[in-house]
Amino acid sequence: MTEILNESLPPPPARAVPQSVPLPAPATPAVGHLPHTKTAISVPEPPSVPNVPSVPEPTSATTRTSHSGEVVLDLEQLRWRRAVTVGLLAYLVSRLCVFGGAVIRASQITIDAREDGEPEEGVVALISQVFTSWDGRWYLELVRNGYPENIPANITYEQTEARAAFFPMYPGAVRVFDAVLPGGDTVAALLLNFILGAVAVVLVGLLARRVFSASVAARSMVLFAVFPGSFVLSFAYSEALFIVFAAACLLLLYDEQWLLAGLAAALATATRPNGVAIVLACFVASAIAIKTKRQWSSLLSVALAPLGFVGFQWYVDDAAGERGAWFRVQTEAWSEGTSFGATAVENTLSFITSPFDSTADALTVLSLAALALMAYASFKRRLPLPWVAFSFVIVALMLIPETVTARPRFVFTAFPLFIAVAAWWPQSGDDSRTKKAPEVEVGDDALSWERQSWNLVVVACGAGLAILTNLYAVFGAIP
Repeated sequence: MTEILNESLPPPPARAVPQSVPLPAPATPAVGHLPHTKTAISVPEPPSVPNVPSVPEPTSATTRTSHSGEVVLDLEQLRWRRAVTVGLLAYLVSRLCVFGGAVIRASQITIDAREDGEPEEGVVALISQVFTSWDGRWYLELVRNGYPENIPANITYEQTEARAAFFPMYPGAVRVFDAVLPGGDTVAALLLNFILGAVAVVLVGLLARRVFSASVAARSMVLFAVFPGSFVLSFAYSEALFIVFAAACLLLLYDEQWLLAGLAAALATATRPNGVAIVLACFVASAIAIKTKRQWSSLLSVALAPLGFVGFQWYVDDAAGERGAWFRVQTEAWSEGTSFGATAVENTLSFITSPFDSTADALTVLSLAALALMAYASFKRRLPLPWVAFSFVIVALMLIPETVTARPRFVFTAFPLFIAVAAWWPQSGDDSRTKKAPEVEVGDDALSWERQSWNLVVVACGAGLAILTNLYAVFGAIP
């Protein structure tokens, strides 16, 4: 290469050299030599560059540090942060839908009071009445008066002692919150659920991300937040606290943190009657751990899980001075019997023959339709077996009662099914299901049927959320 470079250069102009001054010999040999009629040219070597440590390529599960010392988050972490942002924004929008439904009811009451010449109540008071109606009334009764020391015979739901049917964790948490927060127990109850709802959204996203991906987590959080049954996250109900405990337990079971999982399960079983579903989840997770890894310590979660339910039964019996107090109140005051799905079938047939006669029948059919889609999605996109066991018991306990059967808020507590739907729902540009390159051009992605169908489902859920809130506000159906 050097010889070619030298031969391509023109010869320098001739100049006279004094004979008395001989040319000194070069200190080092030239890189290349030209004929004696041309001057030899040496090509200097490039200056040496100090060694710079190479920066490793970012991976999908780690972080890296740049040469300037600045921490750079990996792509997967950035996707997760974006997913959480989307999920929480969807949660805020869904709360606006619930608030809108309550405002409609408050406006109606105000207009009726004006027409009748009656004194008008404040807007805040009217909206809080919506959010503390139905079961919220009984939970606030527990917050203020605790459990009854005596339960009358043949008790009805019109007697305040019927509050013994409601579990203690949510009213206990409201009482603690009320002790440190100004504004009264109603404000404490509603604000606590607003915070718990946001925590529940993030926990659902964590579960989805652990098994699938950040994009599935984002869809799971959005669907969970806007599903019509999520109205309970704004009402003074116990579902928000229950989902937080149950989701934390499922996450800990997945990570094989048996002691913490058992404690979370015990808190869940002390929050709602269908909390017993988490016991089966702990049993299934323990059986898998023992079979595959011989982890006998996993039985700790199984032993701890039912303690919340058992402890509550003991406490109510001790306070009321009788055995089986909770079961008697459920039977006498709330007419809770067993139909093993017959009530759901009757409501469905009644809706088919007379679709406009009963809103309760319509809610039953819509809940069963949503449940059927979720079941299909969970079949196509397999969930961990403990999650399936938990959802199965939740659905079974929803269909077994004789009075109130399938309802959106009961479907809502089977939250792992939302993850299955989010993982199954086709998304343009996502080849995780087919292993094929997407055939949709980038410019057409926003108009793809997959994307638009998902948008329609989200919008429909938001509309249903507002309608359902208003329906319960006017006592048009039992939640």
